[in-house]
Amino acid sequence: YVDSNLLLTGHFSDAAILGQAGGSWASSSNFQVSPEEQSALTRGFEDQSTVQASGVHLAGVKYLTLQANERSIYGRKGGAGCICVKTKQAIIVAIYKAGAQPGDATKCVEQLADYLIGTGF
Repeated sequence: YVDSNLLLTGHFSDAAILGQAGGSWASSSNFQVSPEEQSALTRGFEDQSTVQASGVHLAGVKYLTLQANERSIYGRKGGAGCICVKTKQAIIVAIYKAGAQPGDATKCVEQLADYLIGTGF
């Protein structure tokens, strides 16, 4: 899913599918979300004030939180940004490139999340 549904679209430089209970299900090469970052991200879906106050940290990079709710967290760093979407069992994390259209990138990740939710994940 990471390669075929996200990276091959050309919008993203890195992506991962993380388990809500911990661990990485799949990720692009050289994109490692630490256990601490994953735990903070998971908490951010439950209490959005945590990511609103301190931003989103992914693979050692801090993103300014633009929007956060119980399903989606969006962040930005310069011209690039992150899209994090929670499904029933997973969290999809995608980093869009500077120059990518954030709206197109967001639609891509949200559609993948809807598909995973529809299949029970």
